[in-house]
Amino acid sequence: MADELIAVEVAYSTPERQLLIPVSLTANSTVDQAIEVSGVLREFPEIDLTQQKVGIFGQVCNLYKYLSAGDRVEIYRPLKQNPMDARRGRLQK
Repeated sequence: MADELIAVEVAYSTPERQLLIPVSLTANSTVDQAIEVSGVLREFPEIDLTQQKVGIFGQVCNLYKYLSAGDRVEIYRPLKQNPMDARRGRLQK
């Protein structure tokens, strides 16, 4: 019997470009495996998974979390500025 396949998406964006890559994986695949299969690391060599956070539908998780069918794996870029500092700066103007 063949392993069951699940469909997930891997998302990453820069200010200039966005990618949403659909992938099919076997059940019990992890976030790390989805990212590897998607090819996003070849498209964006600046991604450093040892430093950048990942998540599923906006909820931060680790690379070894098991996926469910329909999940969207997101790779988060580091913020250029702390949102609270940006707000304080706007208020001071």
